[in-house]
Amino acid sequence: MNQLIKTFCKIDDFCNEYEIMCRKYLTYDEYKETIPRTSMALSEIMTILVRFHTSRFRDFKSYYLTVILGALKSYFPKALSYSRFVEVMRYALIPLLLYTIRYGLGKCNGLNFIDSTPLIACKYQRRSSHKVMKNIADIGKSSTGWFYGMKLHLVINGSGEILSFCITSGNVSDINEEIIEKLTKNIFGKLIGDKGYISKKIFKKLFENNITLITKVRSNMKNKLLQFEDAVFLKKRAVIESVNNILKNTLQIEHTRHRNPVNFIVNLISGIVAYCFIEKKPSIFM
Repeated sequence: MNQLIKTFCKIDDFCNEYEIMCRKYLTYDEYKETIPRTSMALSEIMTILVRFHTSRFRDFKSYYLTVILGALKSYFPKALSYSRFVEVMRYALIPLLLYTIRYGLGKCNGLNFIDSTPLIACKYQRRSSHKVMKNIADIGKSSTGWFYGMKLHLVINGSGEILSFCITSGNVSDINEEIIEKLTKNIFGKLIGDKGYISKKIFKKLFENNITLITKVRSNMKNKLLQFEDAVFLKKRAVIESVNNILKNTLQIEHTRHRNPVNFIVNLISGIVAYCFIEKKPSIFM
């Protein structure tokens, strides 16, 4: 319960600032489209979405009916019906994203790790009949094979804190120049990646921005001499795999039960916010 209250207080403080800014800069009609007109406060909606990812429930409906309308009813006395709550979830998208950018991201310490992970929309064999994500999902290939869905691109520091992230269609390459530029905009120092990030053009561009890209070499490439510390950091690259594992398997940012693309994004961002609240993150310093 202490963690629930702590999460709510932090989100509520942010929502107070957010609503003040909305009143100041938006017209009345724009404000009505931004802030939900319900008995529940926006901070309560956001808190429920974030806390779901730290629960042991595998689907949001069971969590909402059992916990929010059951065990925690006294904490959320004005809780909406499940169907109504799903309708107003979309209002939480922008504030969740702004909260992540303002309070959730870590600080660069000169040692960074980059990776991408697939977010599967449906089984690959059913891609032709899938309709929910058809406008944003696409066919892609990962280390485990072909998939249909989206990609989450991440940059973290050595302490496991997320520094930047980007969501793309599944067919977008890991070495897409535009994506790399966005992900590395506010970092410096060393950037550790897997073999999928091998690119002379990307290496040169990052080097010009005071970032040194370090990767292993492919079997058909000449071996290159690495400094001892760089070789050690390459062996520590598993830390970002651990972050992806927590996001997908513990915080459940990936599942195939979404009914619309907006709620897919809401689920993903609230999962990232939930990760930011975790005190003991994977770290190379453990």
